[in-house]
Amino acid sequence: MVKILIIEDDKFLRELISQKLVKEGYEICEAIDGEEGIKQVRKENPDLILLDLILPGIDGFDVLAQMKRDPVLAKIPVIILSNLGQKEDIEKGINLGADDYLIKAHFTPNEIIEKIKSVLK
Repeated sequence: MVKILIIEDDKFLRELISQKLVKEGYEICEAIDGEEGIKQVRKENPDLILLDLILPGIDGFDVLAQMKRDPVLAKIPVIILSNLGQKEDIEKGINLGADDYLIKAHFTPNEIIEKIKSVLK
């Protein structure tokens, strides 16, 4: 079973995406901040990570940078899911090694699922 880690501090959005992914047959694990996110990545070894950037404590950019420095974690695909839509933020995320960058306001949960499927192929 494919395991997806959702690192998102917005409870409503996290639960909404989790429910959709579970219905699609994915196994879900969650983290509500960057530090917990890093711990969960190491513990759960997910197949893909949905990563918010604006998080309490360590932000999503730092989570991504830490992951990409670790040869084992660096292989895990990461889709950034953020409200930060500035060109600089998007470039920074992609340059740090994210596989895709989705701006929350521009994508429905179903479109997010489609992106996940395309990255996992």
